[in-house]
Amino acid sequence: MATLRFHAVKESLKRKPLHVEEVNRRSEIFGSNVFNESAMRQYLTKDALSSIVEAIEKGSKIKRLLADHISTGMKEWAISKGATHYTHWFQPLTGATAEKHDAFFETLGGGLAIEKFDGGQLVQQEPDASSFPHGGIRNTFEARGYTAWDPTSPAFIYGTTLCIPTVFVSYTGEALDYKTPLLRALQAVDTAAVAVCKYFDKNVKKVTAALGWEQEYFLIDNALATSRPDIVLAGRTLLGHSPAKGQQLDDHYFGTIPARAMAYMRDLETECILLGIPVKTRHNEVAPNQFELAPIYEEANLAVDHNSLLMDLMQKVAKRHNFKVLMHEKPFAGVNGSGKHNNWSLSTDTGVNLLSPGKTPMSNLQFLTFFINTIMAVLEYEELLRASIASASNDHRLGANEAPPAIISVFIGEQLTKVLNELETVTKGKLSPQEKTDLKLNVVGKIPEILLDNTDRNRTSPFAFTGNKFEFRAVGSKANCANPMIVLNSIVAKQLIGFKAEVDVLIKKKDMKKDDAIFNILREYIKTSKRILFEGNGYSDDWQKEAEKRGLSNNKTTAEALQVKIADKTVKMFESIGVMNRVESEARYGIEIEEYILRLQIESRVLGDIARNHVVPTAVKYQNILIENVTGLKAIYGDKFKKLAKEQLELIEEISNHIETINSLVTIMTDARKTCNKSTDLYKKAQGYCKKVKPIFEDIRYNCDKLELMIDDELWPLTKYRELLFTN
Repeated sequence: MATLRFHAVKESLKRKPLHVEEVNRRSEIFGSNVFNESAMRQYLTKDALSSIVEAIEKGSKIKRLLADHISTGMKEWAISKGATHYTHWFQPLTGATAEKHDAFFETLGGGLAIEKFDGGQLVQQEPDASSFPHGGIRNTFEARGYTAWDPTSPAFIYGTTLCIPTVFVSYTGEALDYKTPLLRALQAVDTAAVAVCKYFDKNVKKVTAALGWEQEYFLIDNALATSRPDIVLAGRTLLGHSPAKGQQLDDHYFGTIPARAMAYMRDLETECILLGIPVKTRHNEVAPNQFELAPIYEEANLAVDHNSLLMDLMQKVAKRHNFKVLMHEKPFAGVNGSGKHNNWSLSTDTGVNLLSPGKTPMSNLQFLTFFINTIMAVLEYEELLRASIASASNDHRLGANEAPPAIISVFIGEQLTKVLNELETVTKGKLSPQEKTDLKLNVVGKIPEILLDNTDRNRTSPFAFTGNKFEFRAVGSKANCANPMIVLNSIVAKQLIGFKAEVDVLIKKKDMKKDDAIFNILREYIKTSKRILFEGNGYSDDWQKEAEKRGLSNNKTTAEALQVKIADKTVKMFESIGVMNRVESEARYGIEIEEYILRLQIESRVLGDIARNHVVPTAVKYQNILIENVTGLKAIYGDKFKKLAKEQLELIEEISNHIETINSLVTIMTDARKTCNKSTDLYKKAQGYCKKVKPIFEDIRYNCDKLELMIDDELWPLTKYRELLFTN
């Protein structure tokens, strides 16, 4: 087996990397395969173009006649680019994208045909809704669902197919995808933020949420990855002993990118640029064969679409380079896992980043308003924010040495902490002219100077302020960014609505001036929100104890974390701002907890198969070799063989113990799985898998990994860590 693994590595290194022709100026080809404004100006009438612009900026509906004009122009553009088919491209609750291709083709009779694509085909289609996760919203015999065009995310050509980003809803209107509630959440935060912005600038008409994701991933030789049943079926290694060298020398992080990986990155980046994904940064990550890429920030809905498209694109480009991309949050034990940091901010149509200090006290008061309200939103819904990044795979990563803990806290830095402490001392009630002047000039007015030196980062914080944005660091690498973005934008919208209501009450009932009212409310928020602020080491045991004292949740497993999704407080929050109704909230809970169960079920079955059908037979085979050796020594040396074969006899016994333990543990695990499967209560079933099945994984792994160190390398059936992690 070791010889086969060696030849697989040797052949993979001999292959010439494939990549498209290099382009000197990427700006020249950026968005070439996107039906963007430049393409629309060439292929659409003035009225058709204006209708799309109004739909994007104002959310207005596009009339059917204009939809026909748009579809005709879009079809002609797509065909000019070599497209033969079109598809409604959507994001069902599977974690992947979905598409059904139809040709630009229609028969006319008499042996004639034309290329056809009308407004009806552009705007709406009817895929089978019962075959996607729906959480009980639809029955199999109620299969109808609808995909509807999202004009805010431009169509693009992928291969020879025109892809039209769409929402996906059931026949009765409930959202069956990620995009629908995300668009609702973005609308909610826009409306709420604009209302608050009016305190500072009457000209603000729109607030846009921006997202910048950072995608971490592993690159593994495809031949070697395919040789591992656990990687193929579970996306991670369920067993495997750590290599002598891992990441302990810290020599991979930001190191020279290996030539083969660089060829893949160049190819991937060119494909991204053609599709309008503004990738900018690439580098080696901490673990061997781990890398990261990140784009320039974009509007959140478009950024989510681009990340979903990227994850699909990464796998397809990898095949050209004989790579397998692993996006599991913890594919290898003993080295860092992968995350996808979500950097979030809010900006106005007047060009102001609401989370970036300005040059005047008034602009800084606006900054503090949105800064403090975001912290309050996180405090109020910290459990829900934790639930938004919960998954079976991310459970392996959270709290390890490369990821934040499951306790949600906010890091703002020492200097901003001092600013909030000073604001807390503001006199309650109306401020005198001198107090207001001192406050604005000496505290609020100095924020830009303070932030110049406030560049430290706390990698143990799940939610950190990093200068002009908040970085949600706990998101998993294979997650759809929509999940945390739905929650974050929703809770901030809810918080801003409450804030404005409180300020208006003080202005009307207490006869306070606007600034006095804002300062008074922010002062109380600062006091309240202190328990969510934490500047220290999130990995420490002391923080877990302190967090418990503060009343913060510590839901370490997905089974525990997801419960808040169906709590009355959560359901009412989403309903009150029009993001999701109770049926949609409960359906998503059911889908996510069932996926958690199925992931553990699959891993359990794969691990049992590998342990009994790969590891144990190999151990027996090697044990027989040792027995033959001992038998031969006995035949030659008689009673002296016990001394000469002492190590072999001990090894035979040790192997027997591990074989017995593995078989026993697999039986226990299988029985526990069967018991769990009898439960009809999803939560009890999830808890059973979490507490009765999953803990056995490590015990089985321990014994298998011990055998890996004992058995002849030529016989060991699985590609080892040293080969998987060091082949670039």
